[in-house]
Amino acid sequence: MDTAPKKNMTFLKRWFYRLYLKIVKEKAPPERVAGGWALGMFCGCTIPMGAQLIISVPLAFLFRLSKIGAVVGTLITNHFTVFFIYPAQCYVGGLITGRGIGYQQLISQLKELIEHPTWEVMRSLGGDLMISFFAGGFLMAIVFVPLTYWLVYRTVVHFRATVEARKLLRARLRATIMQKAHAHAAKAKSRTASSVKSKE
Repeated sequence: MDTAPKKNMTFLKRWFYRLYLKIVKEKAPPERVAGGWALGMFCGCTIPMGAQLIISVPLAFLFRLSKIGAVVGTLITNHFTVFFIYPAQCYVGGLITGRGIGYQQLISQLKELIEHPTWEVMRSLGGDLMISFFAGGFLMAIVFVPLTYWLVYRTVVHFRATVEARKLLRARLRATIMQKAHAHAAKAKSRTASSVKSKE
């Protein structure tokens, strides 16, 4: 029996769980955590690989946003996803700007950028492709940045509310147990006193 799909699912679950912990364990206010992840997503959508962190991390420090989010959020474009995202991004951007480029031509032109994602390679691709790249990237950002902010904000707020509710519940349980213990001790003391008096 092939166990590869199960292993892949287990790996993905662990990866998403670690990502979840990175989001909810930060000590910053929820809006700053969400802002950092939204910033990372924005840079991941609009800035070519190789320059994303140069922009996202200083901005995160400047605006006091989540540094983890500013780094990890850029990973929407990575060495695996750019083979699909960059061509689609440029194709859609070309349609928006009226600089339509054939999909196969895009893949051919973007091959070097995907293999060597630097500003020098980006500039060598020509004005039309650069404009299409940034137009498509900003369209992605318009969709994904608000969604990222909302999801991260809601996740952090829900997690912290759950933690506080559990703390309150544990405190109430401890208080109830202490009250019952004190009441039991008082009854035992009262019985002991009554027994002593009856013997006298």
